[in-house]
Amino acid sequence: MPLRRLLLALGDPVLDVAAAPGGIDVQVDNVVILDPEDRAEVREGDLVLLIGARGASARRLLRTLAEQGATAVAVKASGHAPQEEVLPPPSGTRPGRSRPGATDESRALRAEAQESGIALLSVRPEVRWDQLQSVCQSIVDDARLTAAEDLSESSGDLFSMAQTIAQLTGGLVSIEDAASRVLAYSSGAEVDELRRLSVLGRRGPESYLALLREWGVFAKLRAGEEVVRVDEHPELGIRRRLAVGIHAGRQPLGAIWVQEGSRPLAEHAEEALLGAARTTALQMIRQRTQASAGLRLREDLLSSLLEGRIDAGALADTVEVHADRGALVAAFAMAEAAEGAGEERTGRPDRPERELRRRQMVDLVSVHTAAYRRSALVTELRGRVYVLLPDLARGREGWRGVEQSVLALTRKTVSAARASLGLEVQAAVGSLVERLGDVPDSRAEADRVLDAMGRDLHRGVDWEVATISDVRSRVLVSETLARLREDPSLRDPRVSRLVEHDRAGGADLVHSLLAYLEAFGDARSAAERLHIHPNTLRYRVRRAAAVSGIDLGDPGERLFTQLQLLMEQQGTGHP
Repeated sequence: MPLRRLLLALGDPVLDVAAAPGGIDVQVDNVVILDPEDRAEVREGDLVLLIGARGASARRLLRTLAEQGATAVAVKASGHAPQEEVLPPPSGTRPGRSRPGATDESRALRAEAQESGIALLSVRPEVRWDQLQSVCQSIVDDARLTAAEDLSESSGDLFSMAQTIAQLTGGLVSIEDAASRVLAYSSGAEVDELRRLSVLGRRGPESYLALLREWGVFAKLRAGEEVVRVDEHPELGIRRRLAVGIHAGRQPLGAIWVQEGSRPLAEHAEEALLGAARTTALQMIRQRTQASAGLRLREDLLSSLLEGRIDAGALADTVEVHADRGALVAAFAMAEAAEGAGEERTGRPDRPERELRRRQMVDLVSVHTAAYRRSALVTELRGRVYVLLPDLARGREGWRGVEQSVLALTRKTVSAARASLGLEVQAAVGSLVERLGDVPDSRAEADRVLDAMGRDLHRGVDWEVATISDVRSRVLVSETLARLREDPSLRDPRVSRLVEHDRAGGADLVHSLLAYLEAFGDARSAAERLHIHPNTLRYRVRRAAAVSGIDLGDPGERLFTQLQLLMEQQGTGHP
């Protein structure tokens, strides 16, 4: 079976694609466990679960297994320490790359896999080898049995199925979904008016559908597996027909229609039609499952790339985009997710209604971005929706034109979410990177902007869409305050004393002093912002200095006082 199908069958990703130089449609025929001390003897098509191999030993084994024809090698993920946050440099330039799991050892192993031409899979640390081997082998064995029992590939799609049914029944066949849309049909020239209009319009004409409803045909098709006979009506342009409902349990999926031509239908047409309905139901379910599973795999691969857990080539090969062309990431968050980013990233289950909103948001973003670029990828990760726009090409204005068009798309998407879903949405667009492998940098930058935008909501700043260049100073200040908050030793006890004084006595000295500092000591400007008299503000500032002991004539004390008060303000949500 293809490696792709194995990954889909496993469901939630216990295996991450770290490298896939030949794509993920390579064939897996068997699953074996190999200990580094064992002699490496595998067969072509084996998926090898490599236990305990590290460093140079793992790389040597990888080369050997590739030479022997193994399809893929799975190793336990190493170096998955929590991602270190790197303070941005003072200039506000893009921070250095920091990716979870991107250790020197894992990078070397990926490089070896790429060079050797073998797929490399990363196994989640909590997964037991024996359980993984058992599950994977069972999936491979089931696929082998299914392949032996299934219809051949030539009859695999619905058009081939329609042609096969036509040969068995001696009529002209159409397969329709539950809404009477034509999904497939057989060839043939002796068509009546109903079939001609249905095929041309890809759906039965409403006037004919109304007649079929009136005659009770649709009710019978929905009721069960009974073959329904429709008599000839020359005055309506309708020849004799047989029809049977297609069901998955009690759920109607559609119907198969067989129109009689110049010759009568085959003697066992009804029996053949019953069998065809059951086979077609499996075919339709399989197509639905493959579509949704394929989408899930694309989302999982994008999430893995954004987190730096897989090589860009693995995603590029799978979704057929170029790894050496420009790309960027846009991130969307509902306002509640932006404000509670820390809570969202704990991985705790969210309320059902919030999950529904996120799914709606994913769908809406997918629709808008697909209209902009066919190759756009969308995924939801830790409460945020991310869009990857790959294969970007430099225009006449360089990258500026591309970035402006993406900003316009993002604003349009946010407006649509607010209007159609009633959601308070914010979005950030990361900087454009010149190759797919640097996409995590673009994502990290978009996250930094969204984090700052969410924190700014406490201050009444309603950002909808922003880039790092729009809010660089806010991002840097927000991240500095976050670091300050993490280290309790970085506190001026005099500022803390002032904060406690306000809390105990219900005064507003903190708010007044912060407004004064932000206005560079301009009492009139600060008072206007607070809607108080300038003399009232001056009194509060003098009182704050007296209570705390802060020397407002000292530039250093003024600077740190403002930072600590900003930190306290963010912590309370005080505007």
